[in-house]
Amino acid sequence: MLHDRVLVSQQGESGERKSGGGIVIPATASVGKRLAWAQVVAIGAHVRQVRLGDRVLFDPEDRAEVELQSKEYVLLRERDLHAVAAEARDNGQTGLYL
Repeated sequence: MLHDRVLVSQQGESGERKSGGGIVIPATASVGKRLAWAQVVAIGAHVRQVRLGDRVLFDPEDRAEVELQSKEYVLLRERDLHAVAAEARDNGQTGLYL
């Protein structure tokens, strides 16, 4: 990976979701502009806020898709990420980082 690029995988990210009451909402339901979650699989040398294995939130319309070894990935710039959900950081905090 070069510069500030982040390679993410949406494998395992279900298109369906559940409402607060437990109702399953199909992936085909139109809800306006939705952001998507993906897992970071590779980062460039100049990426500062994201680490391998982090889940990131991005706009699915602003992406470049690439296929490597029969698997589909999304190539993004670090500045195009909206949030990072990480297990833990160096200071011991956990949670969602906007």
